[in-house]
Amino acid sequence: MCTYLTEKIEIDGSGKGATGWFGCTCATVYIDHPVHAPYAHTVNIDILNPALGPSARVALELTEESALALANAIHAALAAAPAGIASVNQKVGA
Repeated sequence: MCTYLTEKIEIDGSGKGATGWFGCTCATVYIDHPVHAPYAHTVNIDILNPALGPSARVALELTEESALALANAIHAALAAAPAGIASVNQKVGA
């Protein structure tokens, strides 16, 4: 069932789309009918930079299990790394 609930967050990073790398400024997460994945509903994650237009977007359509596994993998990778290693304080030239 589509919830029509969308979580939107500001992010700071980069993504690679059809035209190459671009800066990413926001992400949305929602559950809806997928465009491509062969399931009735998926957890959809869009990473984008609206200021650069529609080509500055990376989209994921994941099963619930895959979305939870991805979240767990992110937590595990961060927990295994030295504290703050991927923070804005580690920016090159900072």
